[in-house]
Amino acid sequence: MIYALDMKKTIRVWDLPIRLFHWLLVVGIILSFVTVKIGGNAMSWHALSGYCVLSLIVFRILWGFVGSYHARFIHFVPSPKGLIHFLMGKAKAGLGHNPLGALSVLALLFSVSLQAATGLFANDDIAFEGPFAKYISSGTVELLTSIHRQNQIVLIILIALHLCAILYYQKFKGENLIKPMLVGDKEIDPSKTEINLSADLGHASKDGSWQRGFALLLLSLIAVTLGYFITN
Repeated sequence: MIYALDMKKTIRVWDLPIRLFHWLLVVGIILSFVTVKIGGNAMSWHALSGYCVLSLIVFRILWGFVGSYHARFIHFVPSPKGLIHFLMGKAKAGLGHNPLGALSVLALLFSVSLQAATGLFANDDIAFEGPFAKYISSGTVELLTSIHRQNQIVLIILIALHLCAILYYQKFKGENLIKPMLVGDKEIDPSKTEINLSADLGHASKDGSWQRGFALLLLSLIAVTLGYFITN
């Protein structure tokens, strides 16, 4: 999906499944932080938001292999050599995540995954016990609960860095990173040299009804499967 607009070009970078994943994950993380601070009866909502976040993360990992062009890990996760060349200014960024942005995404995915997964085994001895805590030893539960609490700090730091990067690109590079994640498209100027247009202009992300329907089916299967194991 590429179309001309005066001297600029508009290209579909983020498909609808990726955009919905992103914003639903934002809502899930905010809800998780708020409910854990409230505590008490709100912990049931904390658990529900955690299960939803875990479903989203599993979906994103799978979509990184079967999803649209710019969503696939193989097209944005840099090799060590590629990262070094980018940092030295010898390689251009792509239309999706640049190498540093890719590492940021991976770090966030790992931290959120760890937070959601350890929550399944956590026990605060007050208002919440993870559904799988009963299957492991008390020592392991204590360890995973500690990781769940400490990783919260790591996650906050990563989110703060992510927001700072968005502000930096907006203020100093004049690039709005939020709009493409809302509408899916990036408007680019072919005269720009910091973007590797030759590699990306021919690879707009597919975002048709088939891809969207497949993504919905995949997420539904993940949610149902996870829900089955959690409730049984």
